This record gives sequence, C-alpha cells and structure tokens, in this order.
Amino acid sequence: MPRLRYRLGQGLRAWLAALKRPDLTAARPMLSDCEYAAFCRLSRADQLHSLRVLQAVLSADADAPKSLQKAALLHDIGKSRYRLAVWQKTAAVLVKSLAPGWFRRLSAGDSLAIWRAPFRVHAQHPRWSGEILRACGTGEAVLWLVEHHQCDTDRLGSQPLHEQLLALQRADDRS
Repeated sequence: MPRLRYRLGQGLRAWLAALKRPDLTAARPMLSDCEYAAFCRLSRADQLHSLRVLQAVLSADADAPKSLQKAALLHDIGKSRYRLAVWQKTAAVLVKSLAPGWFRRLSAGDSLAIWRAPFRVHAQHPRWSGEILRACGTGEAVLWLVEHHQCDTDRLGSQPLHEQLLALQRADDRS
C-alpha cells in the first residue's frame, strides 16, 4: 500500500508540475546543444522529474561521476516522442507495479492507440532515449545508463557501470 500511495503522489506531483516553469540553469551547462534541445522537448513534469533525479544523485554523492549526472538529466528523453497526459503516465506506472503481467501484454507490439500508448511509451522510452542521444553524439557511458535505467540490475552485476546504474535507479525511484 505505501508503494501505491507513493505512485499516486508521484502522479499528483506530475499534474501540479504543469503549473510550474522548471529552472533549467543546472541542466544547461551539463548538456551539449543537441542534448539540451532534446531536454527542452520534454514536458515540464518530465523536466522537473529529471532535475529532481539529478538533485537526488548529487545529494547521495556530491562527487558523482559526470556520466551519472548527465544520465540523471537525460534518462527520460525518449518520452518526448509521444506526449502523454498525467493520467496515462499514472496508469502505466500503477499497472506495472500492481499487475506486471498485464503491463507486459499492454506494452507489447507497436500500437500507440490511446489505451496502449502509456504502456508502450513507458516500456520503450529507454530505447528511444538512446536513439535520440546517439544522434546527439552522447558518450557511451551515458547511453548505457539511459538505455538500462529500467532494467533488472541483478542480471547486469558484472557491467562496469553497475554501481552508477544502481545510483541512477535509486534516485529515479525517489523522484
């Protein structure tokens, strides 16, 4: 139940974020022109979320590697490919948490029909983020972190960036 309450609160924060203009001054110097343009295409809610993830990373480790800091800002860039309403994002997160089997079925395939889009975007945005960032010339470490930020870390334990991925996931989950 606490997880459900947290996820509902996350949806409420996303809805309220539409009313607040994000302060992008922390993001601008960290990103290339192409990356910054991609970041600016995110919804306000996603921009605020990414800034909170960056802050959580830095709160946990003020000397966090630059690749981790950049990945914190850019991990959800792929969500800019298909704009979702807050209720759609909330539905996808809740279904994934409460009924993972349904989530897998609803996110499968290529359909972006209104009732499937939230699940498809949630499942595919890490790959889409990688595609967008590759076009920007983003470094391999950031790309790997972004493309794997929703993966089960148990099967990635031997990867050199495993600790950074765990830190990114912790910050993302808290934000």
